[in-house]
Amino acid sequence: MGGEQQTPPLQAALEKNQQRLKRQRDAVKCRLKELAARQSEITKKSAAVRESLVRKYREIQEVLEEELRAALAFLEMEERAAASALDGLMEKNRSLVQEIEQSLAQLTVELAQMDTQPESLVMDVFHFPVDGVLCVSSRVINLLNRTEPSGVSLDEANAEQILSLTNNMLLLIRSLTPLAKKLTRSYSSEVCLDPQTAHPKLVISPQGDSATYTDTWQEVANLPQRFDTTLNVISLQGFSLGRHYWEVDVTGKTYWELGLTYPTINRKGDAEDCWLGRGEESWCVEFFDGEYTAWHGGVPHQLPVAQHFCRIGILCSFPAGLVTFWGADNMTPLFCFCAGSFTDSLHLAVCPGHDHNGYNTKPIIICNTASPTRTL
Repeated sequence: MGGEQQTPPLQAALEKNQQRLKRQRDAVKCRLKELAARQSEITKKSAAVRESLVRKYREIQEVLEEELRAALAFLEMEERAAASALDGLMEKNRSLVQEIEQSLAQLTVELAQMDTQPESLVMDVFHFPVDGVLCVSSRVINLLNRTEPSGVSLDEANAEQILSLTNNMLLLIRSLTPLAKKLTRSYSSEVCLDPQTAHPKLVISPQGDSATYTDTWQEVANLPQRFDTTLNVISLQGFSLGRHYWEVDVTGKTYWELGLTYPTINRKGDAEDCWLGRGEESWCVEFFDGEYTAWHGGVPHQLPVAQHFCRIGILCSFPAGLVTFWGADNMTPLFCFCAGSFTDSLHLAVCPGHDHNGYNTKPIIICNTASPTRTL
C-alpha cells in the first residue's frame, strides 16, 4: 500500500528535544543580549552621573573660589587703606623727629659754647629762642594726639560680617554633607543581637543592642545555634533582598571583629571556619593591636589604615552582591568584598573580643537597634 512514511517514535522524540533545545538556546542567547544591553545601559548611566557629579563639584569649587577671591580682595583693600594711613602718620612723626634732632643738635652746640666762653658773649650768639622749644613741644603733643595708632583700623564690622557669613556657609555645607554618609545611611536597617547565639562569655543587653565580654562563663542553655568557642553573636534578623546598612560603635576597644554571615556558619568547636571571615559563609573586618584586616574564605587583606575609628559601617547590596566596610566617622572606605551573588540570607555578626590584657572591656554597640522580632 502507498502512503506517507511515518517517523519512528525515537526519531520523533529526538527531533522534539532538538527543537526544544534550540528554543532554549535562543531564549538564553536573547537573555544574554538583554543582560549585555542592561550592562551597557548601567555603564552609560553611571558614566553620565559621574560626569555630572564631577561637573557640579567643580561648579561648587568655582563659586567658593570666587567668594574667597572677593573676600580676600575686600580684606586686601582694607589692609592697603590702613597701611597707607599709617604710612602718612609715621612720615609726619619722622619729620618731627628730624626737626627735634636738629634743634637738639643746635642746643648741644650752644651749651658747649657756654662752657668755653663768657656768658655775655654766648648770649650774643645764642639764636635758639625759648619760644621755639615751647612751639615744638606743642606740635609734639598735637601730633601725638592726632597719630594715636588705635585711630587707624580695618573695617572690623564688615570683616566680622564676612567671617560670620562664611561660618554660616560652612555650617550649611556640613549639614548637607558628606553626601556618601547620607546616601549610605538611607539604607539603614534595624537589627538586634540574638542572645541565643551568643558565646557564654558574652553579655547581651536586654535590648539586644550591645555585646560585652566577661571572663565569667555564664549559665546559659547549650543550644545548637550558640557559638561555644569563638566569641561571636549574630543578629536575630536576617536579610535577603535590597540594600542594608548598619553602624557599630567600637569606641575605646582594642580588639574586635565585625561582619556579615550566612546562618549556616559553623558554631561549634574550634574549627577555623567558626571565626568570622575564615570560611566561605562570612565576611568581616578585624581590628587588633591598632591594625585593620579584612577576611573572607580564610584570606586576610591587610588594610593601610592609620586612623582608629569609633564607628564602623557595614553595607550589603543584594542586587550587586557587595559587602562594604566603612570608617563611619568620616565615611572612609575600608574594604569591599564582591561576592557576585549571595546564596542565603545575611545576618550581622559581631565579636567584641577578649579583654586584651584589660584594655578591651568596653562593649560593642549596635547603632541600628530594632525590636527583638525576626524580619526577612
